[in-house]
Amino acid sequence: MIEFRKNDLYIENVKLSDIAKEYGTSIYVYSKQRIVNNFENYKKAMSLKDGLICFACKTNSSGAILKILADLGAGADTTSGGEIYRCLKVGFNPSKIVYAGVGKSAEEIEYALKSKIFMFNVESFEELDVIDKIAGNLKIKANIAFRINPHVNPDTHSYIVTGKKGTKFGIPYEDAVKAYLTAKRKKNISVVGIHFHIGSQILEVKPFVVAAKKIKKIVDEVERNGMQISYIDCGGGLGIKYEKHEKVPSPKCLMSEIFSVFDKNKKFIFEPGRSIIGNAGHLLAKVLYRKMSGGKNFLITDAGMNDLIRPTLYDAYHEIVPVKKTNVKKVGSNVVGPICESGDFIGKDRMLPTIGQDKYLLVTCTGAYGAAMASEYNSRPLLAEVLVDGKQAKLIRKRASYEDLMLNEIL
Repeated sequence: MIEFRKNDLYIENVKLSDIAKEYGTSIYVYSKQRIVNNFENYKKAMSLKDGLICFACKTNSSGAILKILADLGAGADTTSGGEIYRCLKVGFNPSKIVYAGVGKSAEEIEYALKSKIFMFNVESFEELDVIDKIAGNLKIKANIAFRINPHVNPDTHSYIVTGKKGTKFGIPYEDAVKAYLTAKRKKNISVVGIHFHIGSQILEVKPFVVAAKKIKKIVDEVERNGMQISYIDCGGGLGIKYEKHEKVPSPKCLMSEIFSVFDKNKKFIFEPGRSIIGNAGHLLAKVLYRKMSGGKNFLITDAGMNDLIRPTLYDAYHEIVPVKKTNVKKVGSNVVGPICESGDFIGKDRMLPTIGQDKYLLVTCTGAYGAAMASEYNSRPLLAEVLVDGKQAKLIRKRASYEDLMLNEIL
């Protein structure tokens, strides 16, 4: 939903330079239509099956964005009590909320049970014991699925691989059946499904299918032991196109392959995050200064690693585009931020036209894990966020102030 019209870059029907002038920079900007379209692609792919499309809230927990998805009928994949709270506040149906994560506290578990969420994705035997105990104290039954680690290693960054042997996530594959037999003996537990999630930013279907086939073997064995697995929770992980040469499978392609692995009567849960919000959000920044150092050309912007940590943390690539088209010759440039770290960069060795001081750049596809992972490092206030809907740009998060930096401190 970003395109040049003559010499100006637009998001939907709004000039990005106009957003910069009205709301300041740096700033996160989102396209509502892109969010809706991305979700509807999942919804259509799921149309012939019973189940849930649960947005992975960890990718972007902005209240306005969560509300868009809740209004579209999405469920929510949550990883903390705080995410459950946010989802309930914006109108998600609690019966569409699933709760994953290796370190759920007793307080978070009790809050989730009292909130009547759909189910827990349980990641250890001890967690099962705690859920059973708390559910007993509340005199209710807790719906659970076990997150099973299928020992599949997709081709993605090592930090976002979650389904291979030796990671902290899930029940080891070899202990899966034992986990279900243990749950069968628990008085306050109702087993409703099985869950697997192998990683993030995965650009091919094959690893998902390999994992699904391994999970199918567990399902068959569990059901031979007299238990019913109703829901197959396939997690998320489908990537987006960050670089022009990348090809990304569609939700329809992914789902049809996974559906074919399991029995026709199974219900499915998918937990997309990045593939719904990633290419719907962008970081708009201003060039503060230009300098040459050691034969390198630096563009110093007002967006730092505290605003967008993915390039520093994952060596992630985001395309960088001037918001004004120009025929000026392109030169190799390092786009960096103001943080007091050599690791504070947005893009290295990029071919960009010579850009003047106080001109604007758009760092694309930052909707996932951009604002959600932002911090106040170097005591930099959190950024404002804007949602564009057609011809209108609406502020959905105020820019934090210096006063906000000390809001909860006690002197």
